Amino acid sequence: MSVKETVNARKEKISGDDAWQLLKKYQTLVIGRGKKYAEYEPDEKNREAITKAALGRTGNLRAPALAVGAKLIIGFNQDMYDTFVKTVN
Repeated sequence: MSVKETVNARKEKISGDDAWQLLKKYQTLVIGRGKKYAEYEPDEKNREAITKAALGRTGNLRAPALAVGAKLIIGFNQDMYDTFVKTVN
């Protein structure tokens, strides 16, 4: 796996409508919080639930966020990473 772009989340905040514009570009969103994670297919019907899960306390997109093909993986959960992110040795 190679990294195409790295963004410093502390310097480049993504929130509100900007976050939704990014999220809806992907076929699947996988969002981890604590010991759980959930998969979503972004559309207007579930926009509120998705943004609530994807944005942190400050209202900014949670970090880390990784685009892997048509999936956007947000937050950190080890089981989620083991399932959705393939590592190359």
